[in-house]
Amino acid sequence: MKILADKCKVAVVQAAPILFDKTKTIAKAVAYIEAAGAEKADLIVFPEAYVPCYPRGFSYGFVVGSRTMKGREDWKVYYDESVVVPGDETAKIAEAAQKAGIYVGLGISERDAVNATLYCTYLLFSPEGEIVSKHRKLKPTGTERCIWGDGHEGAISTVETPFGTIGGLICWENYMPLARAALYQKGVAIYLAPTADNREEWQCTMRHIAAEGRCFVVGCNQYVTKSMYPERFHYQSELESLSEELCPGGSCVVDPYGKYVIEPIWNKEMIAYATLDMAQVPLSRMDFDPTGHYARPDVFELIVHDNK
Repeated sequence: MKILADKCKVAVVQAAPILFDKTKTIAKAVAYIEAAGAEKADLIVFPEAYVPCYPRGFSYGFVVGSRTMKGREDWKVYYDESVVVPGDETAKIAEAAQKAGIYVGLGISERDAVNATLYCTYLLFSPEGEIVSKHRKLKPTGTERCIWGDGHEGAISTVETPFGTIGGLICWENYMPLARAALYQKGVAIYLAPTADNREEWQCTMRHIAAEGRCFVVGCNQYVTKSMYPERFHYQSELESLSEELCPGGSCVVDPYGKYVIEPIWNKEMIAYATLDMAQVPLSRMDFDPTGHYARPDVFELIVHDNK
């Protein structure tokens, strides 16, 4: 474990994108990066699929055994607004990260540059304006699989920073024990958990991972209401049965002992700040180090086929 900086100031963005509009959402993200830079933050974290949005509530016309053309047309809107990496959109985020001198974690719907497959992807930009990590969600959950393919690139991706190793998983990947163990094996000190899950049970997951991994956990979710959706889709009526507050948030930060540094944030858009005492990571591992003295390599072995 190599931690050079004593403190890391984290900015957690709980906000709505401009739904289904990558250009306007990138502009909103850049404004948040500028604001965090002005506050001398070291790391800013955005939610899962922030660009162009998490398409909550849509079926896209999928039923077992058939699809509809109207559903395909709705999906094509999402396809067109997804992000090619690298591309014009990532260049704007990279430039903002460099100007602010800040690490930027950003969730996107990625459009593969070669084929038509979309991936739920999380990017980490360095303060030098480079993409230093690209993680594609290993297993989309439920009907997310109708939108995004299974990821492999950057399966267990981590980045060495002055604040220690930064890594993470997207939403319900965090329920994959071996994926978590692979991150612990890499010595993760700041664990990013962008999500679309706003259940109370998710908070238990955030606290458990922090205590299990002996790391800081940054949970980050969107705040989205039904009225934010544009009126342009064939399957718009599918939203009618849902509550106005589609995603109330729940972003948080947890310390390596499983205690909140930032309590869950509900029912609003905001950017929250926390200064992490990085000394707490090794201190917390005195009595429990999940892949160190508390491991049993003579009994267990984890092999990761990670495609860099």
